[in-house]
Order: sequence, then C-alpha cells, then structure tokens
Amino acid sequence: MSGDARRAYRPAETEDAAGLPPAAGEPMPVAPGIFLVRLPLSFSPWHVNAWLMADGEGWTLVDAGTDDAESRALWDKVFAGHLAGRPLNRLIVTHAHLDHVGLAGWIVERFGVPLWISRTDWLLVRHTLAEDPAASLARAQAFHRAAGCNAGFLDYLAGHQSFYTDLVGPLPPCFVRLADGDEIGIGGAGWRVMVAAGHAPEQICLFEPRRRLLIAADHVLETISPYIGVVAQEPDGDPLGDYLAALDRFRALPEDTLVLPSHGMPFQGLHRRVDALVAGHEARRARILVQCDGARSAADIASGLFRRPLDHRQMKFAVGETLAHLNHLLRRGRVTRRPDDAGVYRYGLV
Repeated sequence: MSGDARRAYRPAETEDAAGLPPAAGEPMPVAPGIFLVRLPLSFSPWHVNAWLMADGEGWTLVDAGTDDAESRALWDKVFAGHLAGRPLNRLIVTHAHLDHVGLAGWIVERFGVPLWISRTDWLLVRHTLAEDPAASLARAQAFHRAAGCNAGFLDYLAGHQSFYTDLVGPLPPCFVRLADGDEIGIGGAGWRVMVAAGHAPEQICLFEPRRRLLIAADHVLETISPYIGVVAQEPDGDPLGDYLAALDRFRALPEDTLVLPSHGMPFQGLHRRVDALVAGHEARRARILVQCDGARSAADIASGLFRRPLDHRQMKFAVGETLAHLNHLLRRGRVTRRPDDAGVYRYGLV
C-alpha cells in the first residue's frame, strides 16, 4: 500500500473516540477519494458497506443497500450533502444479494446513470423478480424436503417467500457487463475486476494495485465467514469449490493490501485472513464427515453442528452451508448420497 493510503486509514482518525464505525449514512474517508457509507439492514449482519469514490468531475458508487424507506432517506442525505453538486457517473453492483442490489434500480433511474454488474448476477436478479412466486416456493420446499427439513420449516418458507422481492426494486433492462480481468478507470486509477464466485454466482471484487486497495464485497470478511450455500435453483452445485478456488487467487495480492469489505471495517492482513477462512472450512468439513453414517440427512447434520437449537431462519442458512460441504465432498468421492423411501437424501462415507 502506498504511503498516502496508509496515512489515510488510521482507526484513531477515521473512527470515533470509542473506536466505533461511522454512523449510518455518514461518509467516512478510508483512502484519498474513497468513502465508506454504512447502511442499516433489518437482518443480520445489520449493516452493509457501500463505497463512494471520487471520479473526475463526479462520483462512482459501489453497491446500493436494500430498497426500503430508511435506506432511501439516508441516500437522500448523502446525495444532498456529500456529492457537493457533482454528478454520479455510474453505479457498480458487486453481486445479486438484496443488501447490495436492492436500491440499484432507484439510484440508476434517479441519476440517469448506467448500472455496471456481472452478466450472471444481473440475469439472476431479473429472473428472481420475474419468476412466479408459487413455482419458486414449490421448488424451495421440494429442495428443503429432500434435505430433511420438517413440515414446520416448510411452512416457514411459505411465510417468507417475498423477503427478497420486498427489498429489491426492478433493475434496468440494460447494463454494462463486468467480467474477470476488466480494468475500470475511476478517479485516475485503474481498478482490476476479479470475479469471486461461491458466495454469489459471479461476484465482483475490485483491486487497485498502485495503492493496494481491494473492494472485497462479501468474498473476504475480517470477523465473519461469508455465507457459502447451495440454492434450490442449483441443488447439485459446488459453491464451496468455487469459493475456495477464487479465494486461492487472492493470495497473489500483496499481504498489506487494504481490504474494504461489505461488512465490518477496513483491515489489513489479507493472506492471514484467507488462511483462516480456508482453515475454517476444513474444520467444518471434518465435523461433517464424522456425522456421515449413512442415516443422516443434511438437516440432521446441520443440527448436529450446533449445541443449541436453530430457529427456522438459522436452519435455512445452516442447511445451505452443510449442503455446500456435502456436494463438495460428493464431487471428490468422499461421501455417498442415497434417497430413502420418503425421498430424503442420506449421506454416508465412501
């Protein structure tokens, strides 16, 4: 990292006296011309970071938050004050999850700017918003039934069917495609696009080599592990394999890179964190293998990983993550999978 960037990010100067992150909607400088804008979420992890970047006579914004009244009001405040009359040049969305793409359509329409996003994630959002809710629910319930989830959980899915569509506004019909290896000029600097699959199908990260800055989206987080889960649309997918392969590529970046994550605060120690994330998945995989006795479902195994009972929302994530490990092990010939008489998959060791 350059001396300028090192001087720009010092926690004693950029956080308040208590060492707390910035208040929601109050832009905080993290490097010359780059500001963290924290937006609240109504669900864990309770916030998401967006990035405002000085870009010539205007600004580039990375990520948008959820489509709700509070987020719109915060953006109104930021746009009225921080932009200082300079236009927004474009909106970059890192991936299709609702806390990143929710307000993208609103911002694009308001400022008349292009949406920059990967093709896969643009298609995924458009498909999700257009799909028949009944068909989507039936697929999700069948997927979780095969994973061994109980009737109460399937009822929970029915009651939370619109969670995504309630918080994501329509996307524009046209977009600028971002692909791995592209370079984007922002504020006189060249930012390299690094596609990091696993957490999302074609998640975009941005690396600026001169100052060693990485907008990491949800790929590398300092204090929590990104969610890596199998989804009903691709029940035999291997998102964990995708994630680990993408994670390994980030070892080529400098260790003193300043990581700008979507949750938490900017941090250094990229290689250390990559190692910790890999080790965490290795430990989880070992615990899962212990439970593969030929009789357990993915839901059984997921429950066995925790000492306390999981509520339905927690179970949804736990099952998705457990299936990510099981599918990864299946592809590598480490476990077997067979349906029982009820169509529930049971996992055993090879």
